[in-house]
Order: sequence, then C-alpha cells, then structure tokens
Amino acid sequence: MPEKNTEAAEAAEGTHGVADSAPPQGAAEPQVRMLDAHALRGLAHPLRMRLLSALRQGGPATASQLAAKLGESSGATSYHLRQLAVHGFVEDAPEHGKGRERWWKAAHDGTAFDEALIFEDDPATRAAADVFLSEITKIHAQELTTWLGTAHTWTPQWRGASDISDFTLRLTAEQSRELVDTLHELINSYRDLPHAPDAEGVETVRFHTHAFPRRAAE
Repeated sequence: MPEKNTEAAEAAEGTHGVADSAPPQGAAEPQVRMLDAHALRGLAHPLRMRLLSALRQGGPATASQLAAKLGESSGATSYHLRQLAVHGFVEDAPEHGKGRERWWKAAHDGTAFDEALIFEDDPATRAAADVFLSEITKIHAQELTTWLGTAHTWTPQWRGASDISDFTLRLTAEQSRELVDTLHELINSYRDLPHAPDAEGVETVRFHTHAFPRRAAE
C-alpha cells in the first residue's frame, strides 16, 4: 500500500506528508518523521498540528508565545506541547531559555504516513488519519486566505512572484505519481540555495501541492 506525504516534504512513493520548515543549511533533504498508528493518533489534533507547524515555520518558542500567536490559552498550548513531546514531535530547546519558562522546538522538518492507515481496521486510527488530512486542508486554505488579505502590504516584486493556479491533465496513476515526485524534487532543490537566514530580500515562501483524480460527473 502506498504512503501519503504532506507539505513540501520530498515524497517517497505514495506518501502523505507535511514539511513546514527548511532543513539546516547544507542539508539536501528535510528530516521527515514517518508516522505509525500510535504516533498519528498522538498528532491528529487541530491545536497540536498548529503548534507543530508554528514551531517548524517560526523556530523555537515558549507556550506563552505560541498561545499569543495562535489565539489560545497558555494552559492549552502547554498541555498539548507536552503531549507532542511524549510522541516525539517536539523537544526542549534549553539554549533559548533564559528564564523559568520552557522553550520548545520541532524535532523534525516534516511528517509522513502510510496510506494504509486510512483503511485501518481500528476506527481510532482511521479517524486520526481523517483529522490529520482535514486539518492540513484547513491550514492550506487559511494560509492562502491570509495571503490574499495581506498581499497589498507586500512589494510589487513579491506580488508578482506569487501564484494561484490549477491545471487539469489526463494521466495514468503512474504518470501522476511521477509528476508529483518531480515537483517535490524540484521544490527541495531550492532548499540548498546559499541564503543566510536574515539575507536581504529573502522571505519564507509557502508552496502547497495537491493532486487527485476526478470523475467526469464530479
């Protein structure tokens, strides 16, 4: 059974996965955590996924900082960060802590899971896979909506460098998989560009990829 890969991570054949952050300078590929059923159930919660995404994109932070960013209570973010740590998704970042509050960082650049988990006999695992994928679609929609609402605040150069496109192709399943893999490889090839984190003109750029078959009547 193929695997499923989400958000910008290089996909193995048939994976669903999410990679929210670039790997360290000089690393050609993101560090992707392959989820088993237990880990998937531990991650499949809307706030946990948002916390993990925030740490991957924004770097280490405290529960209070994440609460302010996400509009949640610090008690909720603290609890769910601890649960993410239990499942190995986040870890302490003591090098950032100067006071009593605990700092956290993402343990990996991305996550992926086997498509077989969607069809598991265990209802809890199937439900977790559904929550995981549904939350990803919500995050993608929210990010795009935020961009559309703030595009006027960016320079003409960045507005011209953005893209909202869709394409319809006639392909076999093998050709679709090949195209997806090619897109992921191309995106990951840009991870090694020699930019310092604070280089002038360099911004974080989000790419979403979606590919799926449609029947003529749909």
